[in-house]
Amino acid sequence: MTTDAETPRPITRIQREKQEVILEAALDVFSQFGFRGSTIDQIAEAAGMSKPNLLYYFKSKEDIHAPLLARILDTWLEPLREMDPKGDPLPEIQSYIRRKLEMSRDFPRESRLFANEMLRGAPGFYDILHTDLKDLVDEKVKIIRGWMAEGKIAKADPYHLIFSIWATTQHYADFDIQVKAVLGRERGGEGRFEDAARFLDQLFLHGLTPHNKR
Repeated sequence: MTTDAETPRPITRIQREKQEVILEAALDVFSQFGFRGSTIDQIAEAAGMSKPNLLYYFKSKEDIHAPLLARILDTWLEPLREMDPKGDPLPEIQSYIRRKLEMSRDFPRESRLFANEMLRGAPGFYDILHTDLKDLVDEKVKIIRGWMAEGKIAKADPYHLIFSIWATTQHYADFDIQVKAVLGRERGGEGRFEDAARFLDQLFLHGLTPHNKR
């Protein structure tokens, strides 16, 4: 028999809003300083609240970090989930590249937090990387191999194709300051993402177009 003491109280709207404020502040802090370099005090200051108040909603830095990672991975995987096995292969891959590049433009903090987690050995992602992520990539690899077997796209290693798309698109978030510095004032504005999209289309789609169709 469950007692009232054992039944968790439902979270209120105000509590949910406070948690969102904390998570948003933590995203700023973690993306700048990484998990090890960040402190509860920094997050509390960024959230505009006292440390004791923050600890009322989250008991530790780990308790803040974990839901952020879960959200980020879910967001990061969504474009890959949407790759349609019944679609035209080249437009499907082009759409995936474009969506990943848009995410680098729109979610740079999330990308940097994800990269920081990978660099520290992904302790918060380890199980998910070996299950959910691997299963999804394996599923899409089978689709890409099927397109290759049917002669719809040129043969290549599907895993390294996906890795290359990840690397080239996320570069524009993780190394954005370098990109803007090298491009300079004239080319380093918002147009840099469209320039990147056109180049990546050319790079990947030309490489995947069957030789008899080039």
